[in-house]
Amino acid sequence: MSATPIPRTLAIILYGDLSISVIDELPAKRLPIKNCVVDTSYRPKAYRFITRQVELGRQAYVICPMVEESEGLEAENVTDYTQLLKKELPGITVEMLHGQMKAAQKNEIMERFASGEIQVLVSTTVVEVGVNVPNATVMMVENAERFGLAQLHQLRGRVGRGEHQSYCIFIRGNKDQETAKRLEILNHSNDGFYIASEDLKLRGSGDLLGTRQSGDMEFQMADIFRDADILQKASEAASELLADDPYFEKPEHELLKKVMKSYLDLENHDIGL
Repeated sequence: MSATPIPRTLAIILYGDLSISVIDELPAKRLPIKNCVVDTSYRPKAYRFITRQVELGRQAYVICPMVEESEGLEAENVTDYTQLLKKELPGITVEMLHGQMKAAQKNEIMERFASGEIQVLVSTTVVEVGVNVPNATVMMVENAERFGLAQLHQLRGRVGRGEHQSYCIFIRGNKDQETAKRLEILNHSNDGFYIASEDLKLRGSGDLLGTRQSGDMEFQMADIFRDADILQKASEAASELLADDPYFEKPEHELLKKVMKSYLDLENHDIGL
């Protein structure tokens, strides 16, 4: 079972010829999240929108990629952004949360946010999983280009958990076209399986048996998307052949038996058997 749409997971499913069950319906009374991908000039509108949501009794997350300012990296940080929002959102309780805090302090902040005492929570990705605040209806992600699609999809999952309409605002800090193309995938879909498929097309699956989670697999002929129909037919043909002659004992399968034996001998040699 996977709730995280990373390309390697999808590739393992497809190449492994596994049966797939997709849960693509929201729980009762939940509405699809409305998304937008914008540049930094949209921030004043985003602040006004968050203010209106708080006035309606809702809450918001604001995600930053860093805890503190870094000389070598231009990106928003939780510490400074919290102070900025306290000025931009007068009368609204704004607090911060990040992984460098002690466990007791993090728990206290989350309990206050869950109870509604904190209205806007500025955080790193520590809220990515395991956080359930149904009253939170806005997720704003600063420097969205610095996060992977799977991570952004997980962050977006922190809102839309109640009966109220929820929104996700992805703010990109640069004008790179490849970045814009990647973020538009999230803008147009809340479907994790679709996001994984598009991400797989963009950056490859990485190593199925290693640790590399992106990049193309170096096959000489087949491509998982271009040749999907052929791969499916080949898989079905292989299954039928194995069911009919599992040990390749029929005369017409003699050459195939030799090829498989040479392949297995080579594989065993490579792993030292």
